[in-house]
Amino acid sequence: MSTPAILYEDGEALVIDKPGGLAMDPPRAGGASLAFHLEDLKLGFQRPPVPVHRLDADTSGCVLLARNPRALKRFAAAFETRVVEKRYLGVLDGVPQGEEGTIELALSKISSAKDGWHMIPARKGKPALTHWRKLAELDGRALIEFRPETGRTHQIRVHAASGLGYPLLGDPVYGKGGAWRTLLHAAGLTVPREGKPPIVAHAPLPADYTGLGFSDG
Repeated sequence: MSTPAILYEDGEALVIDKPGGLAMDPPRAGGASLAFHLEDLKLGFQRPPVPVHRLDADTSGCVLLARNPRALKRFAAAFETRVVEKRYLGVLDGVPQGEEGTIELALSKISSAKDGWHMIPARKGKPALTHWRKLAELDGRALIEFRPETGRTHQIRVHAASGLGYPLLGDPVYGKGGAWRTLLHAAGLTVPREGKPPIVAHAPLPADYTGLGFSDG
C-alpha cells in the first residue's frame, strides 16, 4: 500500500488521508499499518511524525500527526479539552427519522471470552455527545454527517446503531457486516492553535462512498 496522501503540512503538523482498512498499529496477524509509513512521512525532518489521535482500522480520512514532542503535547491537549472540530460522514444501513439532532448516550465497555469486547449505552458510562445531520438518502440508505463533541471508543458506531436506530453499513459489531469495511469517513478536522492559524484539513469522499451514489456536497 502506498504512503497515505498528505492533506495538510506545516512545520509542526501533518494531516494524512488514512485509507479504510489500514490499521494504526501493526496487526497481531501481520499486515500493513500506518506505523509502517511514518518513516516515509518524515519528509526531511529528523523525527518521524507521531499520531495525535486514533481511528479504527476501517475508518478512513483525516489523521493528525505531530512533528515534534512539544506539538504533540499541545495537540493532545486540544483533543482532551474538546476544542478540535471533527466532521465524519457515515453511510447508515437504513434511513432514520428526522433531518438532524443530537445523540447523548453514555458509553461503557463490556467484554466476554466468547464475544470479545464492545461498547454499550450505559447510564453510568462515560458521557458521549454526537450531533448529526442527514445529507442524502438513496436505495434505503442514508449519508449522515456526524460531529462528535466527545471522543469515546466506537462512539459514532454505537450512537448510529442505538441512537438513530440504524448501524453503519458494514459494521460487523453493531450491525450486520456484509461490506468490506464499516463505512465511516473522517472528512474534516480543524485544530485551533494559539498565535497561529488553525490546522484545517478536508479528506475527499472515498470510492466506496461514491460507488454507492453518494457525494459530499
